[in-house]
Amino acid sequence: MTLSGGTFSSGTTSGSSHGTRSFGSEGDMELQARMELKRKRRKESNRESAKRSRQRKQQHLDDLNSQVNQLKAKKQQLVTALNITTQNYAAAEAQNSVLRTQMVELQSRLCALREIICFMNANQQVANAAAMNANNPASIMMSATTTSSNYDAYNATAWNSGMQTVQQPIDQLLYQCF
Repeated sequence: MTLSGGTFSSGTTSGSSHGTRSFGSEGDMELQARMELKRKRRKESNRESAKRSRQRKQQHLDDLNSQVNQLKAKKQQLVTALNITTQNYAAAEAQNSVLRTQMVELQSRLCALREIICFMNANQQVANAAAMNANNPASIMMSATTTSSNYDAYNATAWNSGMQTVQQPIDQLLYQCF
């Protein structure tokens, strides 16, 4: 700024320096207003984006909690099914043990009954041979040993052994055994 004729001059050649300043001041204010508006919009946009992000995060958390609850329920169902299956297995195992014991007992009884049938058949054949050959004791022994050696105790019954007369005492013995 220089002094020329008692007035101050800003050193500009145009005489509208004051107008330039006022334009610059208005331009600065307008620019600041636009920047402030952009800043406010950006802040609002950021707030909305953060809000959406929080909502997505909350939704994801809710989905995960729902999935956890479903998996817990599924686990409880599987544990219950496993417990029932384990109990059924234990019951079946106990029943199988009882059935095996009964099978061994019945096999033992069957073997004893077959021996009884064999013994009774042999005695009956000896009695029949004695009645037929009352005079020859050697033929009685030979007849008894021949018949018992041909006798199949496992497949014999009173019906196929030719000893229908022995059936009634055998039925009584079977009834007594069981």
